[in-house]
Amino acid sequence: MAFKETHVRGREKILNRILGVNPGSVLNSQGFPSKGISGEFSLAQDIMEALNQIKSLAMNENGKIHYQKLVGDPLYQSFRELAGELQIFDIQKLSTREEKLVFWINLYNALVIDAVIQEKIKESVTESWLGVLSFFQKAAYQVNGLRFSLTDIEHGVLRANRGFPYFPGPHFASTDPRLEVVIKSFDPRIHFVLNCASNSCPPIGVYAPEKIQDQLDLAARNFINSDLVGDPDLQKISISKIFRWYQNDFGGEPGILMFLLKYINDQDTKRWISDNLSSIQIQYHPYDWGLNKIGD
Repeated sequence: MAFKETHVRGREKILNRILGVNPGSVLNSQGFPSKGISGEFSLAQDIMEALNQIKSLAMNENGKIHYQKLVGDPLYQSFRELAGELQIFDIQKLSTREEKLVFWINLYNALVIDAVIQEKIKESVTESWLGVLSFFQKAAYQVNGLRFSLTDIEHGVLRANRGFPYFPGPHFASTDPRLEVVIKSFDPRIHFVLNCASNSCPPIGVYAPEKIQDQLDLAARNFINSDLVGDPDLQKISISKIFRWYQNDFGGEPGILMFLLKYINDQDTKRWISDNLSSIQIQYHPYDWGLNKIGD
């Protein structure tokens, strides 16, 4: 146990050093927070509303984003000022699991957009040094005095501290103060509400506490039915690599098939998979890391 704790604590430092990430660097350090002009729930709602406005301004029906249109718009600048309030935002004062879950989902998707613009990503989040790993480790906000990168939010907070799929051990060590905001009771539907600024990612949605369970179901259903390709003659299905990367979150390949059956709309496909669970071969699509952009 001691070795594991030492390993987990040191891993982030080593990773930052390899990737050239300054652990003190965040995207919301500009200006000064207003010492709590709005309450915690109000700030969470403000971020939700800002993301809604960003969607209306710069996103099309296919989930593509006009990043350059955002750059010069006062709406984006207002969001960046709002993000500064996160420096003194105490998420523990959000009263329900649903409020906390929605806060982190919306914040993750907003941070992705902000990071693409601030890092001047042109074609793909893989264009950074060491690619995807670097982008997601570098993109971060300070929340209540603690640094949360995209990696921290996804693997530490929203995946119930399960850790990066290819790294051993949990994401946060037991002495890490960020452990206090981990969302307990992991829900694999989380994979269909997080956008990674790439063409193969689920589209950005805006989530509300009172609707989150239905929204999670809808996101999973929409993604699966637009993505799955079945071939009954060859007894094969092809699905997103999200399922391969996180297959343990779904209970391995048998669990993946059972998860799919909950959400497949086409009754013939659903019946075929259900009748052939032991013989169906799962394949995974190539993942398109191209930037989900409109325009140049």
